[in-house]
Amino acid sequence: MSGLTYAQAGVDIDAGNALVDRIKPHARRTERAGTMSGLGGFGALFDLRAAGYQDPILVAATDGVGTKLRIAIETGHLDGVGIDLVAMCVNDLVCQGAEPLLFLDYFATGKLEVEEAARVIAGIAEGCARSGCALVGGETAEMPGMYNGGDFDLAGFAVGAMERGGDLPKGVVEGDILLGLASDGVHSNGFSLVRRVAEVAGQSWSSRAPWSDQALGEALLTPTRLYVKPALAAIRAGGVHGLAHITGGGLTENLPRILPAGLGATIDLGAWRLPPVFAWLKEAGRIAEAEMLKTFNAGVGMVIVAAADRADDLTQLLQDAGETVVPLGRVAAGEGVTYRGQLA
Repeated sequence: MSGLTYAQAGVDIDAGNALVDRIKPHARRTERAGTMSGLGGFGALFDLRAAGYQDPILVAATDGVGTKLRIAIETGHLDGVGIDLVAMCVNDLVCQGAEPLLFLDYFATGKLEVEEAARVIAGIAEGCARSGCALVGGETAEMPGMYNGGDFDLAGFAVGAMERGGDLPKGVVEGDILLGLASDGVHSNGFSLVRRVAEVAGQSWSSRAPWSDQALGEALLTPTRLYVKPALAAIRAGGVHGLAHITGGGLTENLPRILPAGLGATIDLGAWRLPPVFAWLKEAGRIAEAEMLKTFNAGVGMVIVAAADRADDLTQLLQDAGETVVPLGRVAAGEGVTYRGQLA
């Protein structure tokens, strides 16, 4: 009688090796100044001096994609969730004033399907390429008994740097202007509520989206917008006092994270129109306005706190970089976020 093998226990090392070979070309196209090693080592090396830093401070961030993955798995639309993973990490890094430099991913599944995993990781590489950071490594974990069917989970880890003294937020004062950068949809938070709304509304992922010619599942899987390059350009131009990535907690909870004690934010809800996907969620789920603003980005994926005398120039710079910019309101005396008007 022959002995048991790892493959008989459900772990296919050959499949893992095949995946590494498949993703090496994707990783290579993300190489940037400072990259020192390719995939396959026990760790990844990065040369901060070669990347142009003299006295760097490192900044790290980690995140996942959340239950948006459930829709991707059920529909088979896997190409965009890798971009989501990168965006959720690097959009946070830039809020600290840091340039994303390197990224690692963690892909865990019950049974490794090389084709599907390769599509996901190709999306991760695409997100890295768009953000100017290198995909330097990661981990693929095949864990039979931990995940059912074709289920998998993702986590991302990003490291960035800034020169000493370049950290944000800094210098936020009363009268600063809040510039909102438009989102590309729901992004990657609030999907437990999204899925519940679809259930209550009797919609399947193959149903036509009420606001689009796409199927509902495909439309909801629009990847998270990457704000890194325009945000870095704005920071380098001067006059940026802070940035807030609008994820879980919405405007209501994310803006106060970058405001000093004694200062709050006043926002005019009439400054922008609620995008159709959010109008559908609000109506179909009978979601209260306060809940919308505390759960979703509601059409604003990033907020830049700008010095009042620099707001116009920064708006033009961001628009030239392809962003849709909305003056949301101002920093004001007080605490928290005060809303005026109604979402329309």
